Amino acid sequence: MAEARTIRIAPAAPDCSAAEPFALVVLGDSMAPEFAEGEVIVVEPEGLARDGSFVVAQVDGDWMLRQLVCTDDGWSLRPLNPAYPAAAVADLAAVRGVVIQKSRPGRRRSIKRYVE
Repeated sequence: MAEARTIRIAPAAPDCSAAEPFALVVLGDSMAPEFAEGEVIVVEPEGLARDGSFVVAQVDGDWMLRQLVCTDDGWSLRPLNPAYPAAAVADLAAVRGVVIQKSRPGRRRSIKRYVE
């Protein structure tokens, strides 16, 4: 098993707006059961990504929510639903941000944080 590493994600654009957290709505079931369709996730573009972090990445022009996994061969973007394939990435340039929070619309008390 590769040693645990923590990597700071650099913004894709040089302007300060690229560093602002943003919200997305989860579509599909590739990350079920942790992330259900319709939930809102908050993404930190300059967050700390580590083995096991939930990240938003862009691979071959497609945006995806995946779990970042450190393997002996490098990094992989793994869906939680086994019906979907994992995507190996050469480096972390594909990672656009780290998920820091999720919530279910209409439920104020239904919030889960992924960072402290």
